[in-house]
This record gives sequence, C-alpha cells and structure tokens, in this order.
Amino acid sequence: MLVIGIAGGSASGKTTVVKRLIDSLPQDSFSVLSQDAYYWDNGNLLPEEKKKINFDHPDAIEWNLMVEHLDKLIHGETIPMPQYTYSTCSRSKEVTMVKPSDVIIVEGILIFNNKELCKRMNIKVFVDADSDDRLMRKIIRDIEERGRDLNEVLHHYTAFVKPMHEQFIEPTKRMADIIVPQGGNNMIAIDILSSRIKMYLGR
Repeated sequence: MLVIGIAGGSASGKTTVVKRLIDSLPQDSFSVLSQDAYYWDNGNLLPEEKKKINFDHPDAIEWNLMVEHLDKLIHGETIPMPQYTYSTCSRSKEVTMVKPSDVIIVEGILIFNNKELCKRMNIKVFVDADSDDRLMRKIIRDIEERGRDLNEVLHHYTAFVKPMHEQFIEPTKRMADIIVPQGGNNMIAIDILSSRIKMYLGR
C-alpha cells in the first residue's frame, strides 16, 4: 500500500492536484482521506463564536480519529469518514464510507504537522502557490461555498489564514519529497507523480 500526503496552503490548489491525480489513475486503485472532514464538531456554538474558530490551527483537527481511520485503511478496513459543513461548523449525521485500496491519498493544509500521519506516508507532496493567488482563490471560494461576504473573508485571512500559514504550513514545505509550484496548473509535476504511482501499481 502506498500512502501519499498532499499538503499546502489554503487555496493553493491541493484539491485540483488530487483531482487530476485521481483522473489519471484506475478507479479502483485509490482512496482519499481529507483533513477537512476531521474538524471538531462545533455546531453547538453561537454564530458569533463560530466566527472565531481558527480552522488553520492544528488544534482545530481531531487528529486521533484521523490517524485511527488511516490505520484502519492501511489494514484493509473500510472507514466512516465524517462529513463536515463549514457554513454550520458541524459534522453531518451522515458519513462517507471509504474503502481501502492500493493508494491512499491524505490531503489537507496541516497534515504535515502531525507526526503520526507523517510516519505513515511514503511520499509527501507540498502544493505551492503565491500568496496573492491563494488569497484571490480563497475570496471566490469562501463567498461561493462557505457563505461569507468579502469583509468576512478578508478579516479571516488577516486574522487566521496568513499568520497560521507562516507559523504552521509554510515551514512544512521542508518536509516534502516533492514540491509542486503553481498548484494544479503544473501538469509536468502532476504527470511525474502520476507516473510514480502507476509504476508502484504496475499498471
């Protein structure tokens, strides 16, 4: 089993890299474990309290459950991955059943901050992008998908995203085996990684 960790800043293009990798692989060959599914359930908080949640700090993630689920996948067990909704800051009662496969992709901005997850990764990939590009993507995404207005996005970026990126995410670039500049637009890097996976799969 090959475990690939894909990290990088918020709106750096990680999801695009993962999608393009998946599109290049046989359908039955991969499973995806997303860090975003493992945010603590804060649905009971008041609206004003929810606005203060720092989604870019390692403490926002239920790491023990994520590591437990990765271990189960590695040992051939299907896991019930949570479903998290940013607009309500809560987990759904429904879960996503993730089956084990030859390649497990672990994706998220903070995954390289957890030593136990890193121990289980065979390849670590950091998706890199300029801060201006990430901010523009984040503005569009947070307004369209997370129900925030422009002022909320900019406040969230300056109060949480930028300082947390500098403290927790950017330093983990040094841990990467592969750095993918330009995010999901770097087809050469994606093709190289895809070829390495196919070589492992023997397909």
